Amino acid sequence: MRFRVLTLTLALLGLAAAPALAKDGDIERAGTCSGATSAELKLSEENGRIEVEFEVDQNRNGVRWQVVLKRNGTKFATASRTTGGASGSFELRRVISGGAGTKVTARAVSPSGETCSASATFA
Repeated sequence: MRFRVLTLTLALLGLAAAPALAKDGDIERAGTCSGATSAELKLSEENGRIEVEFEVDQNRNGVRWQVVLKRNGTKFATASRTTGGASGSFELRRVISGGAGTKVTARAVSPSGETCSASATFA
């Protein structure tokens, strides 16, 4: 009996410590960066459209990045974003038309020339 209680307790602790899971159907891809920065691109279904979220985490506040998002090779968004908050990051979010097979690419460039990019295809 003690073994079962211990096993159940450990299982519950493991669930509590597990990271939040993405919604079913979300597509998440780690990006690549030329420096120590990290990036992630996430695509989700939103009312028959595609929600695009591109996050860059530099661990440094106040750095202004230039960001370009493309759908199937055609630019649909350009923006400037400044890192901030506790993690020194920024996010760019857009909702676009498209369906299965839509390829989204994201690229961000810092003033120092560091680049981050990611791509994903919506399923």
